[in-house]
Order: sequence, then structure tokens, then C-alpha cells
Amino acid sequence: MRSLTLALALFAAPAFAASPLPFDVGGPFELIDQTGETRTDKSFHGKPALLFFGYAECQAICTVALPHMAETVDLLAENGVDVQPILITVDPKRDTPEALKISAPKVHKNLVALTGSDEALAVAQKSYKVESKLIGEDIEGPIYAHGSFIYLLGADGDVKSMMPPILSPERMAEITQGYLE
Repeated sequence: MRSLTLALALFAAPAFAASPLPFDVGGPFELIDQTGETRTDKSFHGKPALLFFGYAECQAICTVALPHMAETVDLLAENGVDVQPILITVDPKRDTPEALKISAPKVHKNLVALTGSDEALAVAQKSYKVESKLIGEDIEGPIYAHGSFIYLLGADGDVKSMMPPILSPERMAEITQGYLE
């Protein structure tokens, strides 16, 4: 718990904007978006991004994280900062490109939702140090425990910060803008 508190303080403090993260996180991936197009980590270079690992049918943290991420993107746009929202699924069986094509625009009109094989998603999860685990099923289907940080990627694709989704969109926008200036 103490390390999580320290991590949150480090990642959320604008004073650390010039400091690198104290550990390696992020890296290459090759996945499929909601239109069936292959996307790699390099597909998003040239523009900052907010990245979240979750799934469309999640009734827990995703219902907070995805709307906060979408609102943060809109707040940044009002300030002239163009940020790409990205979701990488942890539920590829249900989050097919066809299913994501329906669910992604409900979150944000510009959300790129990524899926792929179990192996391809494992590579992305390992790069971002995200764990996911099937913990049960309810009448709506599988329930996953999964990482919940929203990753701020610079235009170079490097992870600049990690933010807990419990931050307000206003605070996430402030932090994001601080790291990008």
C-alpha cells in the first residue's frame, strides 16, 4: 500500500513532469482496432495519447475510467491540446472488432479500441505491466480484475505518467497538460 501511495504522489505531481518514471513501462504492440485495421504502438506516434486497459462490458472501474478519460480528452481539446484516447481490451472473446465498433463511440467519438489474439494482448499487457485475471462470471458474462491506471503517452510514444482513474477529469487534464508543455 505504501508503494502505491508513493507512486500516486510521484505520477500525479506536476513538479515531476521533467523526471522520468522510476521504472520501465510501455513498449511495442500490434493489435486490431474496431475497424479491423492493424495498429501498432507506432501508429499513435506524433500525437499524445491516454491509454487504458479494460473491457467494454466492465461494470466496475471501466465505468469510471473510460468516461473520465473521454472527458479529459474533451477538456484538453478546449485548451487546444489534441490527445488520442485508446482502449486495449482485456476481454478479447467479447471485445471483437465488431463489438468494439459499437461500444467505442459510446465512450468517445475518437476512441480507438484495440483487441487481438491472447498472445498479442499479453505482449501489450506485459509491456505496460498490466495484470488481468478472470475472476468469475455473472449473468452478463465474464468478470475480469485488471489494472486501472490511465497511461499518458507523449507524442514519441513514451509513457510520461500514470494516473489513477479516481482523479477528476479536470485534474487529469491539468496533469496531462503539465507533462506535455
